[in-house]
Amino acid sequence: MKNSINLAGAFVGIIVGAGFGSGQEVMQFFTNFGIYSIPAIVIAMILFAFIGMQIAQLGSHIQSTSHKQIIHLICGRYLGTVIDFILTFFLFGVAVIMIAGAGSIGEQQFGIPSHIGAMVMTLLTIATLLLKVEKIMSIISSVTPFLLIIMMIIAGYSIFTNDFNLMEIERFSIIEDAVSSNWIIGALLYVSFNIAVGFSMLSVMGGTLKNKKEAARGGIMGGLLLGLLLLLINCGMLADLENIQDVELPTIYLANNISPLFGHILSIILLAMIYNTCVGMLYAFTVRFIKADSPSYKLSVTVTGIIGFISSFIGFTTLVGTLYPIMGYIGFILLSAVTLSWLRSTHYTYDVFEQPISIEQTKRVS
Repeated sequence: MKNSINLAGAFVGIIVGAGFGSGQEVMQFFTNFGIYSIPAIVIAMILFAFIGMQIAQLGSHIQSTSHKQIIHLICGRYLGTVIDFILTFFLFGVAVIMIAGAGSIGEQQFGIPSHIGAMVMTLLTIATLLLKVEKIMSIISSVTPFLLIIMMIIAGYSIFTNDFNLMEIERFSIIEDAVSSNWIIGALLYVSFNIAVGFSMLSVMGGTLKNKKEAARGGIMGGLLLGLLLLLINCGMLADLENIQDVELPTIYLANNISPLFGHILSIILLAMIYNTCVGMLYAFTVRFIKADSPSYKLSVTVTGIIGFISSFIGFTTLVGTLYPIMGYIGFILLSAVTLSWLRSTHYTYDVFEQPISIEQTKRVS
């Protein structure tokens, strides 16, 4: 059970970046739909649990050391090669965005020059990546409980100090500001993008577990926990929807309503979330080319981190606007491929993860 809990916490830690923790992603994908945001989150929770279970279990079965093996297995040789190429460099892009985001938050919240904040994040990430993957997974998962606790407090305070009135929620919800005109599509878009973000590291983390049932439980628990966090943030924002519509960092606004100290605590947790995502992305990117036990791994991690730091000067907003839309489409392909893999296994009445061809395919692409 301990391994499952670690995997679940790390799964959440990878997915939950600055956009999630600040409430901005939740606002755009869910809260703007008003009361319909709640069933949308239920759909997202189910999908996160299902897809997380499948990826982690498959990673465990083939003992994957990078996402390449699983992608070739579920997407085929030719489409898999294309998806592998795009996803690999997206991992690096997300890491760069996290480094740039750390610099931006440090400057806005604490008055630290952005390049100093970005440099500190880069050095911490490189230092962490020199550890073994099991230790990295433990570090990433350790932040998740703190985020859950503070979100419970923030959401509870917002709900109990505001009038949770359905009429008021419908009045102040602005569907035009949502990412889609339909709440179901919004939920699907959110899951597809975040699965694209977490796919690589979840594949690797699943590969560290020899027991497929433990891996599957970890994926399910992680998906359910993600859904719970979404629900907490969403309900907290719905309760004070009138005042947060034009706020850039809604959860920090809600935290400051309790106490300025809470706002500072949440800011620190957001930086920890950025650190988690940055570590996960750069690790998955590096092990795609070089095995973690290779003599050149440490040098590769260091060089990759330095290049990421230099690339972060392109600008946070520019990077987000360029990379994120592309990954929504890649996420849909991965969602479809994982689901089709599962449907094939149920059609033939035996577990797709037990097919001998899976092992042979893995050997050819590893």
